[in-house]
Amino acid sequence: HLQPCRYIAGVTSMEVERTIIYIREYGAVCAPFHPGTSQHLHFCYESSNKSCPRYIYSLAVRSCPQHIYSIALRVPLYIFFAAAILLTVFGNLLVIIAIAHFKQLHTPTNYLVLSLAIADFLLGTITMPPSMVQTLETCWYLGNLFCKFHNSTAVTLCTASIVNLSFISIDRYYAVCQPLQYQRKITNCVTLVMILIGWSLSVVTGFGMVFLELNILGIEDFYYENIECVGGCFLFQSFASSFTSSTVSFYIPGFIIIGIYRKIFLIAKRQARSIHASGCHKANSERRKTQSKMEQKSTKTLAIVMGVFLSCWSPLFLCNIIDPVIGYSTPPFLLDTLAWIGYLNSAFNPLIYAFLYSCLFLPSLPRPLLLSSTLKSFVLRGDEPLLFEAESVQM
Repeated sequence: HLQPCRYIAGVTSMEVERTIIYIREYGAVCAPFHPGTSQHLHFCYESSNKSCPRYIYSLAVRSCPQHIYSIALRVPLYIFFAAAILLTVFGNLLVIIAIAHFKQLHTPTNYLVLSLAIADFLLGTITMPPSMVQTLETCWYLGNLFCKFHNSTAVTLCTASIVNLSFISIDRYYAVCQPLQYQRKITNCVTLVMILIGWSLSVVTGFGMVFLELNILGIEDFYYENIECVGGCFLFQSFASSFTSSTVSFYIPGFIIIGIYRKIFLIAKRQARSIHASGCHKANSERRKTQSKMEQKSTKTLAIVMGVFLSCWSPLFLCNIIDPVIGYSTPPFLLDTLAWIGYLNSAFNPLIYAFLYSCLFLPSLPRPLLLSSTLKSFVLRGDEPLLFEAESVQM
């Protein structure tokens, strides 16, 4: 439904060429030129005929790029993104300081939580601020090299965060389902190896794919002729690249997390039934009540852990695989939105794994941690029972 491009006085052939490029690449739903006027689109670099068009967000449901920027929409979005970044940075920084400073927190589980917090902290400090500016200004002015570095770190840190979540689930599986073997199997050395494997895999996936241009392997001509433009910074991937990177970064760790937490949940139900069927009515009556409360609490915790993880990351990685199949027709605005929903998982992780999750899973500590007068409620504690007790059935 494109309006026909007509000759307009004062419009140069370069601008017409850029408009045709814009229509071909971005699928405009209305004419970039306003008929009867000499106005034209804004581009990231007006002097280049390969410049990306500059999208301007407005409150209208269907609107063409505009000359007047919609401050009414950009200001609250800047506030929202800045709040998300601050929550990500300071929430994970608090976890890092707590685990690094207090020796009683130097346990295998907490080392994995520390690795997760470092990945999320770096994502909040290195990746999210440039992404915020690019999302709202719709142009990239920091050069091609920093664009590659930005995309590489985004993939690396997101992968590291998800892989660390899968390692935490493995750690919890042995602590819950095989408690008598936990200290022998999950040592500090084993945890260090898991962390090194996770970060190495993430760096190879992120930096190797982008700097070796494996993401456009086999579609180089199409990318450079139809997609690449000055002032843009986006990770364009072939189907093989998107499938491989999504599998390594999300689907394999995701299936591990889902499978393990499902196993833990089934063990919880089995243990509850065995307690209900035991004798000694008076003694078991109190224990049944305690176990029932713990089962409800553990079920709620696992539901929150799985719900937040899947809600944040599933849409982006599903879209990442589908987009090449449907001819890269996903709107850039939707891709940015899904990416930010994934980033928000790094803001939620400290709340889940350092506040909620620790009440059920982390080892017992002699006292709560009071880090400052303004953070008196922040505790990494384990004085409540573990999700299951030591006599859990061996798997």
